[in-house]
Amino acid sequence: MWNDPSQGQRLTTQLARLNDDLGRHDRLVKRLEDIRLTDELLSSESDPELSRELGQKVSALESELDRVELANLLSGEYDEGDAVASLHAGAGGIDSQDWAEMLLRMYLRWAERERLEAELDEVLPGEEAGIKSATFTVKGPHAYGLLAAERGVHRLVRLSPFDQAHRRHTSFASLDVIPLLPEEVADVEIDPKDLRIDTYRSSSAGGQHVNVTDSAVRITHLPTGITAACQNERSQMQNRAVAMQILKARLAERARREREQRIENLRGERRDIEFGSQIRSYVLHPYRLVKDHRTGLETGNVDQVLDGEIESFIEAELRRRATERSGAKTSS
Repeated sequence: MWNDPSQGQRLTTQLARLNDDLGRHDRLVKRLEDIRLTDELLSSESDPELSRELGQKVSALESELDRVELANLLSGEYDEGDAVASLHAGAGGIDSQDWAEMLLRMYLRWAERERLEAELDEVLPGEEAGIKSATFTVKGPHAYGLLAAERGVHRLVRLSPFDQAHRRHTSFASLDVIPLLPEEVADVEIDPKDLRIDTYRSSSAGGQHVNVTDSAVRITHLPTGITAACQNERSQMQNRAVAMQILKARLAERARREREQRIENLRGERRDIEFGSQIRSYVLHPYRLVKDHRTGLETGNVDQVLDGEIESFIEAELRRRATERSGAKTSS
């Protein structure tokens, strides 16, 4: 611990998460015992107020158990860890750039609701409004497993505020999510000669989230063209360290995808991935609806969804994946 501070920090984080799990278990056991005692009291005497209280306790316990069950669905190799997410505006011009910024706010609000730590690392502003792209890091229990369920293309249908005729426009933006791998896992060897490191002054739509100084850093891996940048920290050295960590995560993810692609090629025939098709549509006109095309889940509470209430969509997708995995195992 003392000789290797970075390892000490990783162990401390792991310990904190394990203590959270144990604490949740202890709280659930106590709440269950309380419910049993209340039920025993009601079996010997009639008390309407106590009966209502028992119903409330059971509902609260069921809600908490649902969250535990959701966490159990996250069994992937990196699901428990942190995540690096990237948003990119797609087809639709200014409207898509505005849509990308709306999605950025949605995911930052979601992280806040989930009590996850979100750090905005880089924002590329749009020409007139919104953002062209943004990179943010989400840290906390199951950050990657949860956010990875949102990976894909998101479609917005609305009356455009940027169209003088106020016509209906369709906009697209995509979210990509990769695990923020710990150093011992993301042991990617990078030749310093393969890097181009640029410093610049950030000019961002990120407001208070981004530090506007000359300390912003962008690192380009020349052989692959992959870039990573950070403009959130207070010093150039800190920004460089964060950008390098993101770059390593992206290179590790690229290598992983290349391995999977080689395996798929060896398998020959495979299912269509349908890369680029929207996973979810957000319709603001002529009606108001958010619909997930993978699970069929939909809601008319568009404003709440855009304010970060996306837990039900994430849960539905995780359950769909678990069912799909179970079916694949059964058929094999």
